[in-house]
Amino acid sequence: MTTALGRPIRIVYFAGPYLEPSAVRFVTMLDEHPDIDLVLGLCQGDGQGLRHRLRNLWRRRGWVAVPVLGLELITALVEFLRHPRASLDLRRRSRHALSVFVTVPDVHAPGVLERVRAAAPDLGVIYGAPILKPELFMIPSFGTLGIHHGRAPEYRGKKTTFWEMYHGERSAGITIQRVNPGIDTGEVVRRGEVEIGRKGYGRVWREVEDLGRRIYLEAILDVRRGTARFEAQETAGPRRPLYRQPGPGDILRFWSRRRAGQSKPAAAERAPPQAPCK
Repeated sequence: MTTALGRPIRIVYFAGPYLEPSAVRFVTMLDEHPDIDLVLGLCQGDGQGLRHRLRNLWRRRGWVAVPVLGLELITALVEFLRHPRASLDLRRRSRHALSVFVTVPDVHAPGVLERVRAAAPDLGVIYGAPILKPELFMIPSFGTLGIHHGRAPEYRGKKTTFWEMYHGERSAGITIQRVNPGIDTGEVVRRGEVEIGRKGYGRVWREVEDLGRRIYLEAILDVRRGTARFEAQETAGPRRPLYRQPGPGDILRFWSRRRAGQSKPAAAERAPPQAPCK
């Protein structure tokens, strides 16, 4: 357990090259909560704007970057057309939160580390950030929390909501953990689950993101109240796979299986190649 604070908890937020829509919602939740003081936000990237975003996606995903970005833009447009007032309201409310964010080429640079120390954060939070080193994630007094959209330790690595559905699991997991030098191996603070059933991937992912933001906020408040309980992950038994980014073949097999109503893949397909990093 942690020590209770008699004031708002000071948060430093670590992100990737840009904030996705779900991250913007989460940042806004933090900024508006009376018991949270968002003191600094860091994005690791080479710039801002659509051009930099597309370049980053291309570097990570290759040719898949174009349809991924296109889908994001279409989704944002559909959301705006369906809920224009709510979308404009979120954009207005998020301005103050986003004003504390800066983009830096390397979050581990000496000057950045000094800037984080100067902010005197109580807690770090990660949402979509690159893998952080101990010299950064250990600066906050209570360490750093991270959200993993997957059940840990069973599903570690990348795109684990996809792999949970690919393997015919009944639910998709969310894990809030205290970050350590491993990959999705930290002590668990809170867990959540979303029932899959006959839902499509898009709906499951939206529900996972929505629930994830809520329990992440509760985990942060647990730390502030001094009621957070950190549970070590199970390490006994066979080595767990580290899931990778699904390839085109994986996606085609997944969609064909879902359309055919098949819930589980063949046993030989249940352990995809391991990924070197998240």
